Amino acid sequence: MPTVSTSRIQDRFRGLRERGAKGLVVYLTAGDPSLEDTGKLLAALDRGGADVIELGVPFSDPLADGPVIQRASERALKVGTTLRRIIEHLPRWRETVRAPMILFSYYNPILQYGLEAFARDAARAGADGALAVDLTPEESERYVHAMREQNLDTVFLGSPTSTDRRLELVAGLSTGFLYLISRTGTTGERSEISSGLRPLVERARKFTALPLAVGFGVSNPAHVREVQSVADAVVVGSALVRAIEEKYSSAGPDAIEQFVRWLKEG
Repeated sequence: MPTVSTSRIQDRFRGLRERGAKGLVVYLTAGDPSLEDTGKLLAALDRGGADVIELGVPFSDPLADGPVIQRASERALKVGTTLRRIIEHLPRWRETVRAPMILFSYYNPILQYGLEAFARDAARAGADGALAVDLTPEESERYVHAMREQNLDTVFLGSPTSTDRRLELVAGLSTGFLYLISRTGTTGERSEISSGLRPLVERARKFTALPLAVGFGVSNPAHVREVQSVADAVVVGSALVRAIEEKYSSAGPDAIEQFVRWLKEG
């Protein structure tokens, strides 16, 4: 299987490591409230200091998503957002965004697109990789091969319920970073970080030297610092999507830039 040469994601984490810094990975749903607005929001996230941006592909049956992201997906789908339209818009978005961007999707839209076509078009459009949230490692060979052929990173998920064997599998298939879910259940903001965070990070570290990014339940700077004290990066999703839902229509991109800066700098 082809190997991935250096990527923007790998370069970003290398730079963070050299500065002794930890990363902030942020998620937004593409097409919420519109694809035109997504371009403005991506630029705001970049200005606010996001180190990696997960560009969520709305899906009609989002099993792993909590109510905040489900609502965002519904709004995006209502305005006709699809994986193909996201990729079509990506080159223009890429012009104003320096941060690496990964396409965060359920596997069905990728499979419907066609694995080789998806990898080719995503790479040409300026994506840096993808995460297929419900793709199991046992069924990922063709997907990973297609992505490697286009020098795109493949990010996989580990969770507190993952066995050591499963963590070893997903770590071996991941490039760029490994995404660890700090708790079971759906996405969403929580009042405190799971007590299982440190044991999960310690188990995953036995199997990979990749940066470890931890998400699910992170909603404020205190959470960000707590996760960053254990892992290489923190992932913020629902809290940012909620900020877009509540603030963007009245305060515009500046409010979202300030929100990301607040998460990053406290």
